[in-house]
Amino acid sequence: MTCRCTGKADVRVTCSVVGFPEPVWTLSEVCLCDSRQRNAAKGRWSVSCLVGWGESCDSVPAFVMCLFSGLQLCHAVRSGVTTRCPLHALLLRPASDPAPELPGAQRPVGPELGQPGEQRHQQHRRAHPQRPDPAAPVPAAGTVSPGPGDGRLSPAAAGQTTTSKGVPSAASRSMTRPRRDGDAGGAVEVTEAALVRDILYVFQGIDGRNIKMSSADNCYKVEGKANLNKSLRDTAMRLAELGWLHNKIRKYTDQRSLDRSFGLVGQSFCAALHQELKEYYRLLSVLHSQLQLEDDQGVNLGFESSLTLRRLLVWTYDPKIRLKTLAALVDHCQGRKGGELASAVHAYTKTGDPSMRSLVQHILSLVSHPVLSFLYRWIYDGELEDTHHEFFVASDPTVKTDRLWHDKYTLRTSMIPSFMTMDQSRKVLLIGKSINFLHQVCHDQTPPTKMIAVPRSAEPLQDAADLFTDLENAFQGKIDAAYFETSKYLLDVLNRKYSLLDHMQAVRRYLLLGQGDFIRHLMDLLKPELARPATTLYQHNLTGILETAVRATNAQFDSPEILKRLDVRLLEVSPGDTGWDVFSLDYHVDGPIATVFTRECMSHYLRVFNFLWRAKRMEYILTDIRKGHMCNAKLLRSLPEFSGVLHHCHILASEMVHFIHQMQYYITFEVLECSWDELWNQVQQAQDLDHIIAAHEAFLGTVISRCLLDSDSRALLNQLRAVFDQIIELQSTQDAICRAALEELQRRLQFEDKKKQREAETCAHHGLGAGVPASPPWCSSKGQWGVTAAEEEQENQRIREFRESIPKMCSQLRILTHFYQGVVQQFLVLLTTSSGEPALPELQAGLHEHYRARGRGCVCPWVPGRRSSHT
Repeated sequence: MTCRCTGKADVRVTCSVVGFPEPVWTLSEVCLCDSRQRNAAKGRWSVSCLVGWGESCDSVPAFVMCLFSGLQLCHAVRSGVTTRCPLHALLLRPASDPAPELPGAQRPVGPELGQPGEQRHQQHRRAHPQRPDPAAPVPAAGTVSPGPGDGRLSPAAAGQTTTSKGVPSAASRSMTRPRRDGDAGGAVEVTEAALVRDILYVFQGIDGRNIKMSSADNCYKVEGKANLNKSLRDTAMRLAELGWLHNKIRKYTDQRSLDRSFGLVGQSFCAALHQELKEYYRLLSVLHSQLQLEDDQGVNLGFESSLTLRRLLVWTYDPKIRLKTLAALVDHCQGRKGGELASAVHAYTKTGDPSMRSLVQHILSLVSHPVLSFLYRWIYDGELEDTHHEFFVASDPTVKTDRLWHDKYTLRTSMIPSFMTMDQSRKVLLIGKSINFLHQVCHDQTPPTKMIAVPRSAEPLQDAADLFTDLENAFQGKIDAAYFETSKYLLDVLNRKYSLLDHMQAVRRYLLLGQGDFIRHLMDLLKPELARPATTLYQHNLTGILETAVRATNAQFDSPEILKRLDVRLLEVSPGDTGWDVFSLDYHVDGPIATVFTRECMSHYLRVFNFLWRAKRMEYILTDIRKGHMCNAKLLRSLPEFSGVLHHCHILASEMVHFIHQMQYYITFEVLECSWDELWNQVQQAQDLDHIIAAHEAFLGTVISRCLLDSDSRALLNQLRAVFDQIIELQSTQDAICRAALEELQRRLQFEDKKKQREAETCAHHGLGAGVPASPPWCSSKGQWGVTAAEEEQENQRIREFRESIPKMCSQLRILTHFYQGVVQQFLVLLTTSSGEPALPELQAGLHEHYRARGRGCVCPWVPGRRSSHT
C-alpha cells in the first residue's frame, strides 16, 4: 500500500481482534504517519485490537473508529455479545513487539464473535478474486512473492506460517487447527493445540477427543487413528501420566471418604490428599485460564507465551513429583488404618529429597493428629473412645474388675506408630491403666490433674510438629512426666492404704515357712490329727489348732488384717492319703492386692508350701527318730544282741539326716532367702505396678524351678519324693523293730519279776530268812522255789525266736539302706544336665562331699567321666 503523506508503499496496517480466527482486515486508506512513530527498521505497522469488558468505543481513537465504522466491525461484535462494544483498546505497535498483556481478569469470548468477520472476509475474496489475499505476508526487499498456484512461502516466512512473528497465516491456521463447534472447515490432522486442550482434560481424569483411557492397559493412550508424529505422541503420553496419577489418588479418596470404618486417622489421610489435590486443581485452573486467554486473543502456538506440550512438561514437573509421591503413599497405605496407617506414612519421611520429605511430613502431621488426640485423652483422663480400633491401646469391656490390670487393657502392636518406641507405648498404656485402676479397683476418685503436675497440651497440631522436630525432649518429656507421677501415686496408694508390702512379708512367713516357731508348734499340735486318714479330718478342727498355734507363738503380734486372711485348706483326697498329704495353709487375697497375688501366683505358693511342708515333715520325722534312738539306747542295754540293729538304724538315720539337712539348707538359704532378697530390692526400686508384678512372678518362677517343681525337673522331683518315702519307711521300720525289742524286754522283765515273786513266796512259807540260799538242796527236786521246767523252756524258746528275728531285722535294714542309697545315687545322677554342667551346684556340693568320703560312687557332674567304686 502507498501512504498518501509520503507516497511510499511501505505502510501496512493489520487489525487482529482477539477471539477472531483471522485478522479481520488490512487497512490502506488511513495514514498513520502523524499519529504514531514509524519503525524505520521494519517499515511495517500492525494494529492489535485487544478485547475486554468495561469500556465503550468512545475510548477508541477517532481514526480507528472511522476504520471500524467503514468495516461495520463494531456492529458485528455488538450483535454477537452485548449492546456495548467490547473493544477495550486499539494499540498501534511495531510488528516485532510482543502482544501486550490484558489488565485484570479476561472474560472468554465464544467462537461466534469471529464468525461474521470471517464470513465478510470470504465474501470479499469472492467479490474481488483478482486482488491478492490481504492476509498474505508482504514480501520484503529481495524476496519473491508466491505466484498463482504456488504453495511455497517466501524465504522471510519459511519455516513458519505466520504473517509476522507470533501471528499465524490464514492458510496455516485453517489447515492445522482442529475442528471446533462453529468452525467452517474440518481438520486433516491433530495439531499440538488440540493435544494441549486434550491434555488439560486428561489432567482432570476426563477423556479428550484424541487421548482416552485404555481399560486394558490401565493408562491413557493416543487414539491410533490420530495423525501425529512420534515426538508429539511421546510428549502427550508423558503428560498423560499426570492424569493417571490423579485418577489413582482420586479413586482412593472417593472410596475411603465414604467408608465409616476407615476411622479418624484414615479420614485425616483422605483430607490431606484432598488438600494436595486442591493445590493441583489450582494449577489446572491457571492452565485453563491461560488457554482460554489465548483463545480469546486469537493467539496460536506461534506466540512465545502460548501453551505448548513442552511448556506443560516443564510446568507440571513438580506437580508430577508430588502426585507420584501421593500415589506411592496410596499404594503403601492400602488396607491399613489407624496407627498402622500413620506408620506407613512415616516410612516415606526417610528420604533424601527435601521437597518430598516436607510433603510427607505435612501429611503425617495431619494424619497423626487423631492419634495424638487419642493419646492425650488416655494419659490425662484415662478415657478411651476408639470406635474403629485405631489406637494402639485396646480395651476389652467383657473383662471383670479383678482382672482389669492384667487383661482389660492391652497393646495392639500393629497399631503402634513407627515414630513411637515400644517403651513409649508401654508407658502410655501404663498411664491410662493406672488411672482406671485407681478409679475402679482402688476406689480412689482423685482427679488425674492432681496426680499429674504436667498441664495438658492445648495444641495437638503443634505437638504433631514437635513429634518430628524435637521427639526426645518435647514429646518424650510429656509421656515420662505423666508416667512417673501416675505410677508413683498408684504405688503410694497400694502401700499406704492396702499394705501391699506387709502382705508380701506375711506370705513369706506363713506360706514359705519363714516363721519357724509357728511352723514347729503347728506340727506338734497337728501330729495326732494328721496321722489319721484324710477322710476323717474336719476343717474346723484344724482351724482351731491353727488359731492355737498363732496365739502360742510370735505370730500373735502380726496385724489382725493379716491373721484373718490365714486359713487352713484341705486338698483333694486320694485313696490311702493321710492328713499329712492333704493339709495346707492358705492366705486369702482380694481387692487391689489380688492384682499382685493372682490365682496363678497363689496356686504356685500352694505347690511350694506342699513341697516345703513335706520337706519339713521329713526333718520332723528324722528328729523323732533321733529322739527314739537316744531313749531306746538306754532301755535296750539289757538286750546286747539287739545293739547291732540299733547301730544300723542309727547309721541309716544319720545318712538321711545329712541329706535332709543339705536339702533344707539349699531350699532355705540358696533358694528362698536369696530370691526373697532380690525380690525385696526390686520392689523397693519399682517405678510402676508392672515392675512389682514382674519381680514377684520372677521370684515365684525361680522358687518353682529351683525347688524342682517345674516340668523340666519332674524326674528329679520324683526321685526326691522317693527319698522322702524311704525316710517314712525307715520311721515305720524302726518303730516296728523298737516295738518288738521293747516287747521282748518287757517280757523278760516280767519273767524275772514273776520268778522273784515265787521265790519270795516259797521262802516266806517255810520261814526262811533272807540269808537262806535261793535254791536249797531240799527243794530243788520239785522246783518249788522258782519257775517250773516248762515255763523256763517256754521262756528260752521265746528268747531263741527273738534272737533268730534279729538277722531278719538287720536284713530288712540293709535292704532299706541299699534301696535308699540307690535312690540318692540316682537323684545325684539326675542333677547333671544333658550339657554336662550341674543343675543345682549348691545342693550337689554338700552331697558330693559326703558320698565321696564314704567311697560310694555316682557320676560326679562337676568332673565329667569320673566314677568311684561302689561297695
